[in-house]
Amino acid sequence: MQGQQIALVLGATGGVGGSIAAALLARGWRVRGLARDTQNARRTGPAGVDWRQGDAMVRGDVLRAAEGVGVIVHAVNPPGYRNWAGLVLPMIDNTIAAARAAGGALVVLPGTIYNFDPAKTPCITEDSPQHPKSRKGLIRVALEQRLRDAAPEVPALILRAGDFFGPGARSSWFSQAMVAPGKPLRRIINPSRGPGHSWAYLPDLAEAFARLIDRRADLRPFEVVQFEGHYDADGGQMIAALRRAAGRKLPVHALPWWLFALAAPFGGFAREAAEIAPYWRHPMKLDNSRLRALLGEEPATPLDQAVRNALAALGCLEGSAVQRAALAQ
Repeated sequence: MQGQQIALVLGATGGVGGSIAAALLARGWRVRGLARDTQNARRTGPAGVDWRQGDAMVRGDVLRAAEGVGVIVHAVNPPGYRNWAGLVLPMIDNTIAAARAAGGALVVLPGTIYNFDPAKTPCITEDSPQHPKSRKGLIRVALEQRLRDAAPEVPALILRAGDFFGPGARSSWFSQAMVAPGKPLRRIINPSRGPGHSWAYLPDLAEAFARLIDRRADLRPFEVVQFEGHYDADGGQMIAALRRAAGRKLPVHALPWWLFALAAPFGGFAREAAEIAPYWRHPMKLDNSRLRALLGEEPATPLDQAVRNALAALGCLEGSAVQRAALAQ
């Protein structure tokens, strides 16, 4: 099929989109990216991407960038994560329209756990009922329904994962709460309020995306797959891995969730954090049975190595030689 080895990655300047773009390039794909500032994208995005000037909010821009592609990765968010309610659904509508115009290109979406009620969903499967408890969760459910409605004319793949960490994860609880980027580890802030948190090491997740895209002929018209990642069953495994990476027993301080709850009525990040708090209180595991059925195994870097790589990328390991050695392994 014409264009089957060309992918358009929307959001290729971001952490998830950039990592997926790099994984596809490594597997021999031609990758296009859409950016409002192509010069900056060339400096900061993955090497080898064919950058096209445009905005994911402008349907004509997306249609032009998607001409001849076989895959569109929808890893784009509103600028600054603002105005989700007004921008998220129009953006997926543009992607679906571009996929349809390209002759039924596969739409690939990084899924989240926020579609589900954490108190009632200890294990997420492809058939788990979606009863979101946050505003963003409601929007994500509507977004996925758009893709379901467009299939089979426009096939879709959703790969759902937990909290990102690792090289390329520019915005995450790991890098923005647990450790201090650019500084050697001196203490750990622990967001966990109970056992059973799911982590996704971003390079492994991106590789899973690329492998699934390569197997797109085996996918259902609307395919939902879970990425298990590193499941912290007792809530202490990530803390222990961070201490092993530092080589000493670092002090651990609990994240002051009560402050977010207190400030939530004023909106902003505090409200967003307060809505996410239940996902750190209740265990939520992702069932990767379908992923393993398609790929045979889930890409999996051992937790200690993944944590060392993540810390090295953030500049949190003492000594540049140590950091380079961790990344080279």
